[in-house]
Amino acid sequence: MEYRIVCRPSYSLLELKLRDGEEVIAEAGAMVYMKNVELKTEVKGGLFGGLKRALLGGESFFINRFVARGEGLLGLAPKYNGDIAHIPVRGRLFAQSGAFLASTPDIEIDTKWGGGRTFFAGEGLFLLKLEGDGDVFLSSFGGVEEIEVDGSLIVDTGHIVAFEDSLDFDVRKVGGLKATLLSGEGLVAEFRGQGKVWIQTRSVGEYIGWLASLLPKRD
Repeated sequence: MEYRIVCRPSYSLLELKLRDGEEVIAEAGAMVYMKNVELKTEVKGGLFGGLKRALLGGESFFINRFVARGEGLLGLAPKYNGDIAHIPVRGRLFAQSGAFLASTPDIEIDTKWGGGRTFFAGEGLFLLKLEGDGDVFLSSFGGVEEIEVDGSLIVDTGHIVAFEDSLDFDVRKVGGLKATLLSGEGLVAEFRGQGKVWIQTRSVGEYIGWLASLLPKRD
């Protein structure tokens, strides 16, 4: 599949050139433009799969399937400002809810219970599980960077986009109670092993907090 990502990193847009009959699965509402492409809207994984994805994974209930009829052109963009990362998946990848933008149709999208670790991190109870052999495009808030882990890596939970299945992780405080309360840093995830982590340069939670601080205060 031929692709390019333009206007990065703040207002990224994914453009795909599709051969006749080639398909792409995309998040509902992501289409910006298309040419010689047929749109089919479906509930991937059936009713139960759609409910799991919407209620637990932070994604849309419906998935859009784009099929090229001739030489197709498709432009996709995420809901918020930020970058787009292309990740070839050969097995299993975990992503934060809301990060999925598009993939080839041979990627299965499911949700995984993240346990109390993700609950206490404030990032939601469930992660997206992307499994198969194909290409995935994930969106981030701010720029997205790939980091190779060989040993351990500590990442603020609000900056995690995705990580490989080969990595184990735990969520903990950044330091003692005083450091956690006064440093401006929240909880962090410590990844261990060998694999890749994708991080975003901005945190949605911190951005919302900054916007809220600018709103007029009621008397």
